[in-house]
Amino acid sequence: MNEPETTVPYSAEPGAEADPHDNRRQVLYWRLLARLFDPEEQAALESASLAVVEDIGLPPNLLDPGASVDSIVQRHPELAAEFDGLMVPEPGPDGDTDETRDRPAEVRRAALVSKVLLNVFSTGTGAVSAGQLARWQSDAGWLERALGRTPGELRGGRAGGGRGVGPTGSGGNGGTPDLSRLIPQIGPELGALEGDLVKRMHLREVLADPALAARLTPSMSLIEQLLRDKNNLSGVALANAKALIRRFVDEVAEVLRTQVEKATVGAIDRSVPPKRVFRNLDLDRTIWKNLTNYSPEEERLYVDRLYYRHTARKTTPQRLVVVVDQSGSMVDSMVNCTILASIFAGLPKADVHLIAYDTQALDLTPWVHDPFETLLRTNLGGGTDGTVAMALAQPKIAEPRNTVVVWISDFYEWRGEPLYDSMAALHRSGVKFIPVGSVTSSGRGSVNPWFRERFKDLGTPVLSGHIRKLVHELKTFLT
Repeated sequence: MNEPETTVPYSAEPGAEADPHDNRRQVLYWRLLARLFDPEEQAALESASLAVVEDIGLPPNLLDPGASVDSIVQRHPELAAEFDGLMVPEPGPDGDTDETRDRPAEVRRAALVSKVLLNVFSTGTGAVSAGQLARWQSDAGWLERALGRTPGELRGGRAGGGRGVGPTGSGGNGGTPDLSRLIPQIGPELGALEGDLVKRMHLREVLADPALAARLTPSMSLIEQLLRDKNNLSGVALANAKALIRRFVDEVAEVLRTQVEKATVGAIDRSVPPKRVFRNLDLDRTIWKNLTNYSPEEERLYVDRLYYRHTARKTTPQRLVVVVDQSGSMVDSMVNCTILASIFAGLPKADVHLIAYDTQALDLTPWVHDPFETLLRTNLGGGTDGTVAMALAQPKIAEPRNTVVVWISDFYEWRGEPLYDSMAALHRSGVKFIPVGSVTSSGRGSVNPWFRERFKDLGTPVLSGHIRKLVHELKTFLT
């Protein structure tokens, strides 16, 4: 294609010919800067950027500020892998020169980097809806993934941990900006942007008005904000926030309870007499056993005895210890697993314990039957130190072979090796250890690859995906 015309100059060394790939990359970055500081479109930059994006095979809606990264990835799933680690610098080969750099790849990365930066840092002005907040939180998660972190990690104050980002410097991914060395500053900045969006929602004012609060639709993003802000609410606003949380908890509980009921396993216990209720009536057996009482003259069957189906299943007392990472990136799992633990706590002979942790651990077992009260006692966000949770979990294991420990986390730990060693020791003692990487409705989640490989070698692969998988695993063990 012909090079797009633009008013953006390209400075080359005297006597050097301008590189077309560098020109394209500069066009994309000049457009990014223009849109960040001025919401008005610059026609020349927009048309030039569109020509570049189409020429390198990326979808044109990548340039649409109203399109979230999620929506683009849903339509073009192959791009998800490109966003992951996009801004993590990669050490180039020895003697890396202009001739050996992959210039077309640099242009492609520039387009993707521009998209995620514009979506996160161009938040506009004015009132914000709950949907807009949710979209921004999703885009911020993609920025954190691009920086080699997990969604919510930087906003949760975990910049010091997580996966390594490699060496810093201007080299990195060729022309891709190396933002990894700015991570200590990016985390607070993202938190400030999110706080500003919540403030612009006027959420506290909405909660203080029962009529407006009643119009809010409970969603995971809204519940997260309510749980984070609950300590700053009082009076009517706090009461309305609790009502929204309870409403959401009840809706999710109804869905999860149905999934638990459908995951029926375990042998029938015929030593337990069947309940003599209509739903257990075995009509076929009743007719068969009473056929001798049939009167041909009257064409009637006289029933001397009714027969019922056995429905009780053999169970043995089991102890379930659920440990949940309550840091910023695990909010969805925290909500789902708190509700799930309460459902399993209602099963006969199931002894359920619940522990939540970030850099401190909290034993929530006294409230495990009430997920609403449990969630009100959580403190979302912070770092991650699973060793403090392990210190609470180990004393609860009296009979290892009669105990299952479910550990829900992304496993980006500050003290990874000591925690893994203690987990491996639990497994060797006879405990059924189930590491879980995500417990969400969508099944999406990220797991530290260091832990993932070691759990696989241990024979306890990380269970991640839809929550139905965890429901089946637990029901199989407990019944």
